[in-house]
Amino acid sequence: MEYTQLGRTGLKVSRLCLGTMNFGPKTTEEDSFAIMDKAHDLGINFFDTANTYGWKIGEGWTEQIIGRWFAQGGRRREKTVLATKVYGKMGEWPNHSRLSALNIRQSVEGSLKRLQTDHIDLYQMHHIDRNTPFEEIWQAMEALVQQGKILYVGSSNFAGWHIAKANEIAKARHFMGLVSEQPLYNLKVRTAEMDVLPACRDYGLGVIPWSPLASGLLAGTRGKEQAGRRGEEGVSKEMEKYAEQIRQYEEFCHEMGEIPANVALAWLLSNPVVTAPIVGPRKMEQLTESLRAVEIKFSEEQRKRLDEIWPGPKGESPEAFAW
Repeated sequence: MEYTQLGRTGLKVSRLCLGTMNFGPKTTEEDSFAIMDKAHDLGINFFDTANTYGWKIGEGWTEQIIGRWFAQGGRRREKTVLATKVYGKMGEWPNHSRLSALNIRQSVEGSLKRLQTDHIDLYQMHHIDRNTPFEEIWQAMEALVQQGKILYVGSSNFAGWHIAKANEIAKARHFMGLVSEQPLYNLKVRTAEMDVLPACRDYGLGVIPWSPLASGLLAGTRGKEQAGRRGEEGVSKEMEKYAEQIRQYEEFCHEMGEIPANVALAWLLSNPVVTAPIVGPRKMEQLTESLRAVEIKFSEEQRKRLDEIWPGPKGESPEAFAW
């Protein structure tokens, strides 16, 4: 396994991040334990979760599974760079979601209890909260850092200008601010190239793409098997809609002698701004197969071919849409 810095921090993380969204709803606790143990065996030290994963409001099912895995000992927690998230609905009362200082405080306490740990390495805002000023958010996050309950703060699903605004306000407060962004980014969905990736590069944020296989579509004909919670319902229609592109893509991968899922991951890894794509296996073989992606390299001709099959926005803003 290869390792890299998480953005401008001194923190070293594996080039693949273990996504745990399927743990509980799709993967049994026993199998989840085995996958996490295997991840460590393979050198993967970066695990991503969220307080809402498990999809039972208020239970934090997935975090509980990870917590029970940590509780087995064997330095499991010490070997793991642990990332979780705050924002989603964790109860029926008005302040049980989003990014108010109150919800941030009560959410971190809930995550720490479920995860059976005394700190979270990377605490991520799962979405932008347009009703809460960043001054309030940073005041709450600063307190958690001072208390030793979190070490770094990240974002997910932020626009480029959100990243800029958040970090400028943090800078004015003499606080480190965002160190990572977790965007939707893959060969099929490349809008992040316009503003999000340039903002991350400029502000020194690590990029942790979610849905690197486009809900299984970029796994080719195995896409239905690879589809996670987000893609299960619509993957068949998507595969019909993009049938010709998928055919060309599978042909390209066959010529390379690589499976489509690994080519999709390798393409993300070839971008210098990307830290670690999130791989969210439901089965052990999906995890072990993904390690090959770290070794795949592309020629300039191959990169151009991928751009032809899965065209991006033709550059960064404003050149992507203006002269």
